[in-house]
Amino acid sequence: MKYHPIDQSLYIRNRKKLAGELKPNSVAIFNSNDIMPTNADGTMPFRQNNNLLYLSGIDQEETILIIAPDFPDPKLREVLFVKETSKLIAIWEGHKYTKAEATSASGTPTVMWNTEFEKTLLTILAESDNIYLDSNEHIRNASEVETRNARFSKWCRDEYPHYNYERIAPIIYDLRTVKENLEIQAIQEACNITERGFRRVMNFVKPGVWEYEVEAEYMHEFLRNRSRGFGYEPIIAGGGNACVLHYIDNNQELKEGDLLLMDVGAEYANYNSDMTRVIPVSGRFSERQKQVYNAVLRVKNAATELLTPGNSIPDYHKEVGLIMQDELVGLGLIDQTDIKNQDPDWPAYKKYFMHGTSHHLGLDVHDVASIYTEFKPGMVFTVEPGIYIPDEGIGIRLEDDVVIRENGHDNLMANIPIEIEEIEDLMNS
Repeated sequence: MKYHPIDQSLYIRNRKKLAGELKPNSVAIFNSNDIMPTNADGTMPFRQNNNLLYLSGIDQEETILIIAPDFPDPKLREVLFVKETSKLIAIWEGHKYTKAEATSASGTPTVMWNTEFEKTLLTILAESDNIYLDSNEHIRNASEVETRNARFSKWCRDEYPHYNYERIAPIIYDLRTVKENLEIQAIQEACNITERGFRRVMNFVKPGVWEYEVEAEYMHEFLRNRSRGFGYEPIIAGGGNACVLHYIDNNQELKEGDLLLMDVGAEYANYNSDMTRVIPVSGRFSERQKQVYNAVLRVKNAATELLTPGNSIPDYHKEVGLIMQDELVGLGLIDQTDIKNQDPDWPAYKKYFMHGTSHHLGLDVHDVASIYTEFKPGMVFTVEPGIYIPDEGIGIRLEDDVVIRENGHDNLMANIPIEIEEIEDLMNS
């Protein structure tokens, strides 16, 4: 790993919170992700299972965590299993956690090698009634790949068919929505790294530069600041490409007079940032570009004020839609007749602003949570309204990452330039 490890106190607290939500005499079991293949003998970079990471801080493959809060022997109430290393593994793959290192990282006193897992599980289950199994229940999950958790679930149900099985996802997803201070600090560092990349790019962009060259500038700055890189596939969209919401080709030349939309974010310690900024390729906005840009900025600022405890995403999005509706009328893009005749399920403003304004942010870019969960202090959201006008070649989205507080909010991207005047000054300095 490139990042500085997060203090073990985070994972100790997270496990304690989870244990308090389990039924009596229960066992919860979490598996690491697989190392995924590409072709031949190639593999993708390893990315840890976020639920396991949230509870242990162990960023290594072939890891298992058992939590059994009511087990009679305190030594077996939390057991972490890691891959036993060897001289051969050390030569070919490098260092792996020792037991002492795994305890230091996770705060889990009992660490065993993987070879001891089945025997230890049998011992713990002899005093248990319920087994909580982990699965990916994200509302957008569309994976066709069978995960290690899925394989384990089949094995466990076949091996131990007479237990009561429970879903751990609803519990841990609810816990993960409210961030601890150490988590917010990690997200803040990801935002700080993103800021450095953005400032670098503002000095680089000019007519004739290619989108992929801009992407490379970000990657350079991210890596040199201990990030693994982009938290998600970056969108570097010049001109009309910005009207394609998930444009990721990043292979076109930037033209004089066009805008450049950049939806990018560094990750740090597996926590993510998510920023969108729009800059003029030639260093100056046209008057029409300014009109649309400032309309989006006003919506973003108003939407941020609506991120308050007690609100919820469905109600919040309705309120933001009305704010956007007024801005689009002011821009001459829709009129009162359009509004009067609109389909309630697809309001007139959706022609130019067709996506949601906010989503949870954390270990996942679209972090786990029910959209119906009421906003609480400690939740982290993106705020990202946009206006897309294909006929004019204008696509503008502006996005910050915001922490809800008891009385207000903290913008984790407050230091990233967003006002037109500052962007133009920096690009022409």
